[in-house]
Amino acid sequence: MSPIAHRPAGPALLDLPGQTSVAEGPLDLNGMYLAHHAFRRDLASFARAAAGTPVPEREVWRALGVRWERFGHVLHHHHSAEDEVLWPQLLDLVDGQGDADGRATLEAMETEHHLIDPLLAGCAEGFAAMAERPEEGTRQQLAGCVGRTREVLAHHLRHEEEEALPIVQRLLSQEGWDAVEEAAGSGTSIQRMRFLVPWIADGLTRPQLDAAFASVGNVFRVVLWGTRRRYARETSLAFRFA
Repeated sequence: MSPIAHRPAGPALLDLPGQTSVAEGPLDLNGMYLAHHAFRRDLASFARAAAGTPVPEREVWRALGVRWERFGHVLHHHHSAEDEVLWPQLLDLVDGQGDADGRATLEAMETEHHLIDPLLAGCAEGFAAMAERPEEGTRQQLAGCVGRTREVLAHHLRHEEEEALPIVQRLLSQEGWDAVEEAAGSGTSIQRMRFLVPWIADGLTRPQLDAAFASVGNVFRVVLWGTRRRYARETSLAFRFA
């Protein structure tokens, strides 16, 4: 009998568009799934925008650069919390069980993170160049960089959902998961929250939003109410041609 059979049932977990697996178990992983949904959604929009935004549209390119900076900051912070808090805990646990396959999965998670950061930086440079000196050749290079980033991150998110998160549910304690969520939420300024909350909520149905608020706290309803209009205006400008 697997170790998870002895653990209590957990909350209802989200199954969002693009998500490839739901890791059932005692821990509330909905914050993870919400972030993954937002990463996938934005990268699809960035890919369309990079390919479709006319070269002379400097205002739109500037808005895209700002949106990419925010997107990249959230993604980097998300991965840092995993690298610094989540994977080290799990590596100790799988090693304690002599689980070589589990160690290989977790080491792959870290390796995949290292592939993503240079791509984020390269795309940021491309968006900045389009805002300053818009050229068709630069736009084409940027579109390729965004497409590659989307491809690499899609593989990573699928790998994490299908192989790493089941390890989380099987082995990690509630205290261990609380430490991960604390790290994920640390250092988030009020200004960042004004973007982060409507960004997470973007594209969710009412039942999905209700489940999200149940996981992250109803205070986020108030933040969403106060930030969604500005977020919608900024998103509409950045992705005007997406």
